[in-house]
Amino acid sequence: MNLPSDTIAAPATPTGTSAIGVVRVSGTACAELGPQIFREKLEPRVATHLPYFDLAGNVIDDVLVTYFAEPRSYTGEHVLEISTHGNPTITQLVLDDLFKRECRAAEPGEFTRRAFLNGNLDLSQAEAVMDLIHARSARAIAAANQQLRGSLGQHLTTITEDLLMGLARVEAYIDFPEEDLPAEDRQTVLDLVNGVLRGTSRLLATHRYGDMLREGIKTVILGEPNAGKSSLMNALLGRDRALVSDQPGTTRDYLEEAVMVGPHWLRLIDTAGLNPSPGEIEEQGIAKTYERVAEADLVLLVLDATHPTPPLPEELNQKLDPARTRVLLNKTDLLGSNAPAAEPPEGFKSLSISALQQTGLPELESEIIAWADALGPQDQEDQIAINARHADALRRATEGLESTLSHLQSNGPTELLASDLRGALDALGEVAGKMDNEEVLDRLFSTFCIGK
Repeated sequence: MNLPSDTIAAPATPTGTSAIGVVRVSGTACAELGPQIFREKLEPRVATHLPYFDLAGNVIDDVLVTYFAEPRSYTGEHVLEISTHGNPTITQLVLDDLFKRECRAAEPGEFTRRAFLNGNLDLSQAEAVMDLIHARSARAIAAANQQLRGSLGQHLTTITEDLLMGLARVEAYIDFPEEDLPAEDRQTVLDLVNGVLRGTSRLLATHRYGDMLREGIKTVILGEPNAGKSSLMNALLGRDRALVSDQPGTTRDYLEEAVMVGPHWLRLIDTAGLNPSPGEIEEQGIAKTYERVAEADLVLLVLDATHPTPPLPEELNQKLDPARTRVLLNKTDLLGSNAPAAEPPEGFKSLSISALQQTGLPELESEIIAWADALGPQDQEDQIAINARHADALRRATEGLESTLSHLQSNGPTELLASDLRGALDALGEVAGKMDNEEVLDRLFSTFCIGK
């Protein structure tokens, strides 16, 4: 893969008026650009307050400039980071001058792509940069930081080394077809492959948690009309988002809003009430409710505590999982000293609340936090949460490893063992980016913002 030799420039801060605006420049020309623009030699890794002179000799702005000499920079190339006053016109004037000096505009993610190509980051770390920028919760930030520090790469290195040891034993016999892999070596390879499978399984188990960190916990609020679903949504949001009325069927479509609950980001989805005798429009809303339940990470089933629990539709019963459902006995403020008339379905955990009076909500939030935390790694220093690309590569590696086990157990040919192990090794290499695939890199880095 050819390394770039040109010099790129882009704003590293969002467009708009602010205290400062940062322009980032990376490439071979930065070493000469510094003295030309600022009219003095720049000491590496020292922030210096200087005037910025354009090609005509005019001062555009007084700036703070830092020069990073290769390879000790983010991209591994010579880099200039220029902090101007946060006027977008000033930022654009600086960029226009840099383009006249034969720099070109950076493409989305090109700085991070160069960091990857120059070996400063592996591909999983490069993805973590974008995860960190878009993280919406404390847990998501922690996981992105762990991945940026190379936690996923370190886990992969360990299991890859074991896989290489197994492959080396197998390939030692390929040049000698008259000799089959002896029993003791087959057992060694079997043990190594089983160990690698345990490692890939542990990583794959974090996929769902990773999706929730990146996309938010899809939390569906479900229940009969007038059970208090919309009141619960408003209470959790701390504002009136959903219409609340005594008239049944107020919510005929689903509403979605985001809210932080402790260190977790929830996507709250208020759904149409489960009216046993719906009108045509309500029926369409209930059909969407079933769709949202099937996709949900967490379901909050709201029951009116003052009325006996209605039978749930069989289609809904099939979709509800006790492990990801919490039953909320609502309107407890109307009970007085009476016990709730509603009873949660057998096997489902329940809490008593009053969405209107906001009683029981701290306990509900604590329950949601505990539920979400239990899905993640128990060691907070090991916050690995793979994404869809990682999961696809790990599944293909797992298939190759399982095929290897099958051949080992049936005393299959050594060549087939080697082929399966190489396939698994290549799939694991895709996670960290140990491959030469321009299409994959183009697709990945195109999702980055300009200047990163």
